[in-house]
Amino acid sequence: MASQLSEHCFTAVSHSGTPVGHQEEIANVQTYVSEPTNASESKNYNSRMISQFDLSTGFTVLGLDYFFGEPMHECMNRPGFDRLAWIEKAFSNANTHICPWADAVVKKYGPGLKYCAVGFCFGGPHVLNLAKSGGLIVCGAHILALCRAIAHPATPSEDLTEIDECTVPMLFSCAETDQTFPRETRRKVEDRLVEQKKTYHFQIFSGVKHGFAVRCDPNVENERWAKEECQRGMVAWFKRFTA
Repeated sequence: MASQLSEHCFTAVSHSGTPVGHQEEIANVQTYVSEPTNASESKNYNSRMISQFDLSTGFTVLGLDYFFGEPMHECMNRPGFDRLAWIEKAFSNANTHICPWADAVVKKYGPGLKYCAVGFCFGGPHVLNLAKSGGLIVCGAHILALCRAIAHPATPSEDLTEIDECTVPMLFSCAETDQTFPRETRRKVEDRLVEQKKTYHFQIFSGVKHGFAVRCDPNVENERWAKEECQRGMVAWFKRFTA
């Protein structure tokens, strides 16, 4: 569904603010957990990365460490760093641990809750995988975004098999300029969704590039607005299917 990771995928950006969550280990994976003040009003939201969502939305947010203690921004300046090997290792670790981690989350919080998932770039394909793996989630966001949500997605298959197999509502949050998910591919995905009469929604933001939902420049009004509107859209999407 999308091409290989772009250079923008490896550009780090600093965010200001004070973390309010805590680290714990779930299924042998370090996980960042943020919970609303009133836990009795919370719904679970399994994030594919440590998200910036406001806890006032009422969701418990879990962000697993996809990179197992070796984030790109800390590794890339090491002498002899091999980016391709790092990518292959990261995808291999994620493919091995995602489903067991999700199963452990459901066991920890209970099967009676409604779970959603969001994937930013690297996490997008894994969210798609959860959307077909036995009803763990009720929706997704591919950011790109799926209920499931996917934001600026990366590296799904060319034949769109993930779209065919997806069984939950999908939200896609897309950048106007994105070489990993270009306009032509985006329209193919839309055509497939229409043909199969699936529940979906696209957000397309002008004037931003791949990575806008996590790597925007907060001093640029359009970039900041796109990131924040993407966030609002995902929260609304999840609330729609967890009410």
